[in-house]
Amino acid sequence: MKQALLALLLLATAGCSSAYYAAMEKVGFEKRDILESRVEDARDAQLKSQQEFKDALTQLSQMIGFHGGDLQAKYEALSAQYDESKAAADEVSARINKVETVAFDLFAEWEDELKQYQNAQLRADSRQKLIATKRQFDALVRTMRKAERKMPPVLRALHDNVLYLKHNLNAKAIGALTGEFNGLQSDINNLVRDMDQAIAESNQFIQSIKQN
Repeated sequence: MKQALLALLLLATAGCSSAYYAAMEKVGFEKRDILESRVEDARDAQLKSQQEFKDALTQLSQMIGFHGGDLQAKYEALSAQYDESKAAADEVSARINKVETVAFDLFAEWEDELKQYQNAQLRADSRQKLIATKRQFDALVRTMRKAERKMPPVLRALHDNVLYLKHNLNAKAIGALTGEFNGLQSDINNLVRDMDQAIAESNQFIQSIKQN
């Protein structure tokens, strides 16, 4: 079993899609199963990213309200949280890309296999399910991408704050960031709200895939 899983991993890493799909089918995973799994992964990545951005906001808030003590330790915690937020955002983008890749392949295969039907009624029913699934998927990806587009501006603002504190680690510098905090807080709250919508739509899509 371990050798089979390793072989699948190597195929996936090599980027050989057709061989990867063929290997997955041999162990009982069709493209729709892979799509379901990848939507789940994208959803989980967004959940993690949400928390990382919230934690970064908390770290910045604590630093702005910090009086006395070890400023360096607080700065290092904020800097580390920025790195975690950046990594989580990159993972979200990577997961969405993987979702789109397998969906494109699944829909292309589905469309092609419609030609194989001899029964016109079954073909028509399958075509309607394909259209509905594609419509729901397109809406899901739009929502995911909308949230994704809001991550870079938040990361840039966080990075600016971290970089400013790196070279100006004193009470005056911390005070100067107070005005920036409210705007960043609003941006992160908007991002979290958009991610909530994407996560909810992901769950709906997963349930729809399971029922079809």
